[in-house]
Amino acid sequence: MRLLAIDTSTEALSIALLTEQGTSERGLETAREQAEQILSLIDAVLGEAGVRLSQLDGIVAGVGPGSFTGVRISVAVAQGLAYGAGLPVVPVTSLEALAFPLIETGADRVIACLDARMGEIYWGCFAADPVRGLRALGTLQVAAADRVRLPSIDRYRGVGRGFTAYPELAALAGVEVDARSVAMLPNAADMARLGALRLAAGAGVDPAALKPEYVRDKVALTEAERRIAKGRPAK
Repeated sequence: MRLLAIDTSTEALSIALLTEQGTSERGLETAREQAEQILSLIDAVLGEAGVRLSQLDGIVAGVGPGSFTGVRISVAVAQGLAYGAGLPVVPVTSLEALAFPLIETGADRVIACLDARMGEIYWGCFAADPVRGLRALGTLQVAAADRVRLPSIDRYRGVGRGFTAYPELAALAGVEVDARSVAMLPNAADMARLGALRLAAGAGVDPAALKPEYVRDKVALTEAERRIAKGRPAK
């Protein structure tokens, strides 16, 4: 199976091409240059493998949650390329992408967390699924770190930079973290492997059906909320 995976939902721009020969990647960890660099990096990863878009089986799109602008870039580019080449798309969330490599290496339960800014995190819990790679244990959420609650009393591996931004998350009963896992961001190579499982299971969709997974419907704090966050009374 040949899949191109694209993700710009966080500060990292990540591109990966999965083929029968393996996976090749390109990346850039700066949100400011994503729109300018994404198409050239896609051309580079395809050119290196000698693969044309028309030779792909599908495109895997990172749909968020994360940066609103980044999520829109990822979805729009995936849609445009898929339309032009007549390909299906496979949506993968940023939290699924974080959890998947831990599931692959034997974790039974994973809690994935990303810094959502404004004093909150995006988070979700996952378990292994033999057909689709993993399954969500509930809905993806955005909340303050002290409002996160595990869906069961099982042991969970923690992953994602939400744990770095809010170290108190690591104190949740039943959660285990390590330095490597809490430094991770979503990676297109992980999305490509997960997308391959889902495409094989019939989960590819028409590009028109691809939707962002914002989770949060609010971009910034109000002035009153900013004052409260700084410990000053709202006016």
